[in-house]
Amino acid sequence: MRRNFLRFAICLNLGCVFVPFLFAQTKIVLDLQRTIELANDSSLEAFRVRNLYLSGYWEYRTYKANRLPSITLNATPAEYNRAITQRYDSENDVDVYRSQQSYFAYGNLSVKQNLDWTGGTFYVNSNLSYIRSFGATDATQFTSVPLRIGYSQSLLGYNAFKWEKRIEPLKYEKVKKQLIYNMEAVSEQATTYFFALAMADAKYKLAQDIVASSDTLYRMGMQRHKIAAISQADLLTLKLDLVNARNTLQNIAISRKRAMFALASYLGMDKNTEIQLDLPGRPHEISIMVDKALNLAKENNPNFLEWKQNVLEAQQALDKAKKESRLNASFDASVGYNQVADNLSDAYRRPMQQELVSVSFSIPLLDWGVSKGKRNMAHNNLEVVKTSSRQSELTLEEEVIMTVNDFNIQQSLIASAEEALDLSILAYNETRQRFVIGKTDINSLTLSLNRQQEAQQNYISALQNYWLNYYKIRKLTLHDFASGFSLSEKFDYNLNSRW
Repeated sequence: MRRNFLRFAICLNLGCVFVPFLFAQTKIVLDLQRTIELANDSSLEAFRVRNLYLSGYWEYRTYKANRLPSITLNATPAEYNRAITQRYDSENDVDVYRSQQSYFAYGNLSVKQNLDWTGGTFYVNSNLSYIRSFGATDATQFTSVPLRIGYSQSLLGYNAFKWEKRIEPLKYEKVKKQLIYNMEAVSEQATTYFFALAMADAKYKLAQDIVASSDTLYRMGMQRHKIAAISQADLLTLKLDLVNARNTLQNIAISRKRAMFALASYLGMDKNTEIQLDLPGRPHEISIMVDKALNLAKENNPNFLEWKQNVLEAQQALDKAKKESRLNASFDASVGYNQVADNLSDAYRRPMQQELVSVSFSIPLLDWGVSKGKRNMAHNNLEVVKTSSRQSELTLEEEVIMTVNDFNIQQSLIASAEEALDLSILAYNETRQRFVIGKTDINSLTLSLNRQQEAQQNYISALQNYWLNYYKIRKLTLHDFASGFSLSEKFDYNLNSRW
């Protein structure tokens, strides 16, 4: 019994040692660059935008595949039919019903090639069919087309292949740049979460300092009140400051936890991860010219490609409406061989030549204005798309100009915010020392503390605005001004190595 009790005590002690490690929070230190790398690699948003790209990639691959020859096998291996059918009896000049049984099989192999510049289709095919009839008279026949070559063409109609050749490569280029654009948007959002937590950390640390300082001042106030150095009202004010500081600390701790949870969730981390941030220092000065940023945006921004695509698709719809409302003619010609025989070998012996030439047309004579209405709708839609695209271009140009101007201003604001923070810390320490020796009042100390808090928040806000504008410019232009390289060129290299 004593031995069992000893074993239980040892296990209990080991459990007390190791259980806290099992449930301890994971701690990680992140700087801004590492945060962005994790967001681009592990966030759900990054996963979503990659799959959006792959959807567009396979759509383009499908378009390219449609421009290659296609080989198709169509077959009916077995078809059995037993029915009573109506037949004409020529001897008695009457219609009669007869029982009929038959077995049928068919196979066709065809090769097709679409031609973009004409809109036609070139084809080569070969087929073989077999039929056997059962009943009063048994019969077996094979019919073959060893080879047939043909071409079909719409002479005056709408050519979908020509429009696809203009639109599909543009769509794929837009999809590639849209991926880079979306990934830069992920970086921008990660920066927002990063500095939200940084601001919460700064407020939390300052609130802790305020609680500690308020507690010290209240204790000093009680000692000074005993010797009548301060009034009862000043002592109550110090106590009130301490109570308010503790309440504020609790509220800020909740806000900080939410900011940390939001960042961890966005990065795909466990919700209980304890994140410590390493704030970036003063960035290197980068001068961005507005004209250069505008030119890069027009060259790389996927929105410009989307607006161009919208205009092309509206022109395509107008072309289709025009050509489908007037004379439409088509041409089909083929040449080949065919044969029929009672056995398979004779079905391919001495085949007879087979030719087909067909020209057909259709002319809308009366449609009560339906075609005219479609043409007018397509034309008006084209004008709407052009106007909307131009308006969107102006809006984007304005956004680029304002973002670049804000970025250039933020560089000087960071320096002044950093200087203001240093001065506020010195001023608060000096005021606190003067309060300790009784050379200033509680109002001056509170005012100095508020100024320090405001300076701290202004400094973090300046850093946040700088980096948000920086990544927004990268997103709008798909260009890294710090290193001078194009993000789209880097993307092509990474794409070949990753996917």
